[in-house]
Amino acid sequence: MGQDYAVFLLLGVVLVLIDGQLIYRSGRAYMRRAYGDPEAAKSMTALATVLFHLVVLGLLALVSIINVDTGDPAKNVVVKLGIVLLLLALVHGVTMMILGRIRDRQIQQQMADEMARDHQQYEQEHKVPSQSPRVQPVKPAETDPLQIKTTR
Repeated sequence: MGQDYAVFLLLGVVLVLIDGQLIYRSGRAYMRRAYGDPEAAKSMTALATVLFHLVVLGLLALVSIINVDTGDPAKNVVVKLGIVLLLLALVHGVTMMILGRIRDRQIQQQMADEMARDHQQYEQEHKVPSQSPRVQPVKPAETDPLQIKTTR
């Protein structure tokens, strides 16, 4: 079991690191459009990649203690690696979905900010009065308690 265990862990860690690098490199380019600032895109992608590595390495550790007995040590490693590859694909997809949502929210926020600036600029250029509601306090002398209607 010792050599099989070591081979499984080595291959599993290598697969996780390769996939993590793919996520990091492609994620940075993907996020750059949303953030505009390469450093912000790099930071957000790095955080998502760290989360990916922690989750998948934890799953790898759990799969490594599962006892698989096919009768052949090489087949045992292959079965465990198959499980790891399926988990790796699942977590990869979830990570890409997370990056996509972060990117979409950032783009929506930029669009909302741009629309607010354009609207404010339009109001200033055309001297449009502010549309914010103005609340006037009610003077006690103007209010007649007999005229107040209640609904039940």
